[in-house]
Order: sequence, then C-alpha cells, then structure tokens
Amino acid sequence: MNLELEGKVALVTGAARDVGREIALALAAEGATIAVNYNSSADEANAVVDQINADTGVARAYQADVGDRGSVQNMVDGIVKDLGGIDILVNNAGLVLPKRFLESTPEEWKRQIDVGLFGVIHCCHAVGPHLIEKKGGRIINITGDSARVGEKFLSVTASSRGGVLSLTKSLAREFGQAGVTVNAIAFGLIETSHSDKEWLAKNREKIERQYPLGRIGKPDDIAPMVAFMASSRARWITGQILSINGGYSMVG
Repeated sequence: MNLELEGKVALVTGAARDVGREIALALAAEGATIAVNYNSSADEANAVVDQINADTGVARAYQADVGDRGSVQNMVDGIVKDLGGIDILVNNAGLVLPKRFLESTPEEWKRQIDVGLFGVIHCCHAVGPHLIEKKGGRIINITGDSARVGEKFLSVTASSRGGVLSLTKSLAREFGQAGVTVNAIAFGLIETSHSDKEWLAKNREKIERQYPLGRIGKPDDIAPMVAFMASSRARWITGQILSINGGYSMVG
C-alpha cells in the first residue's frame, strides 16, 4: 500500500533501536524524511540514519533527553531549520524499571514519569504549534497496555502511561479543528534488545499461553500500524487507543 508520505517530515523519539528503529524504517520506506531522536545511543542512532540514507531515504540524528523541556525545544528548532518543518510526531521514547512498588525509590519514580509522561508532553508542546500552523499533522503516542490493565512490578510505568492515554484524548479534542489527529498505540510484551533474556527463557511458555496468538510481540509488529496512522488514509481517526498485543488485553 502506498501511504503517500513523500514530502513529510517525521520525528520519532527513542528511534535508535527496537520499536523506535522499526518505526523510523517503516516511515522512511513510505517516503518520509526521518528525524531520528536518541538520548545516549549515538552509534545506534547513526546506524539507523545510515541505513535509511543507503536505501535512498533521508534521515538525520538528533540528540535530546525528552524528559528535559529545553532539550526537546532545541531539538525541534533544529529539525525545523534543517528539514523544513515537522508533519508527524511519534512519541516512542520511554523508560521501564520493573520493580516491586514498595522497593522502588522516588528517584526511580521521577525518572520514569519524566521520560514516559513529561517526555510526551514536552514533545507535543514543542511540535504542536508547527502542526497547527500547517492545518494538519499526526501525533502518535506509543505506550503499553499496562496503562489499561495494570501489571505487577510496573506500577509507576503504568501510571505514566495512563497519563499519556488521557493526554492523547484531550489533545485530540484540542487539535482536531486544525486537522491534527492524535492517537495512541498500546502494545503488549515486546521482545527487544534490552529484554531480560534469562527471565524470558524461564517464563516464555507461561507468558505465551496468555496471548491468544501464542507468541510475544516483536518490534516490527508495531511499525506497520504507525505508518498507516501517520498517513492521510487515517485522516478520520483521532482520540483512539489502538491495541497491538496479540489479543492479551481485549478492553474497550
């Protein structure tokens, strides 16, 4: 399917690896110019840029800690100057620190919320004016289904993700008259480069029994839906929480 993203500029946060990397590659394959955001994974981010450019796409890497408002604004200003604007914002960056709630610390709470919730707020606030000025654009927030169903050892992560879902619906109402859609994609367990391999090996069979489709997700299970939601074909979809989770949670 030709999603007609040629001429569009997409900022993908946390795009150096895993889900963010696959999203960046999928959008580039549809013709979008990609701003690859990273915080500390410079080598991996540059590898994504090199791959896109080698495939006749256009991409540049931009360092920013999304938990820092000033860092985000500087990044967005740089992207607009270098690439001519922003049409698509994919808020993928996040931080998960699995731990029993009563064993977690205020410092860990703050960092997870700074990245997982305030990171999305910062990016939406910095990019939003550019989308509204264009009278159109896409914001796609990537989060986890723990926001809706709860998960042991992810209390603070789930709390920040719940805030993202509320923000998604509220901004969809605010930005809709300007032709800007705002949606969220919530996923189940995804096996990534930073997954606990030992824990997965020990528990895989038990975990996979919880999924009607019988397997844990992969980063490239998410990217095709993001590409569709970024396109004009999704122009009448906004304020929605779309689950990609192998059937793990079936909530309305």
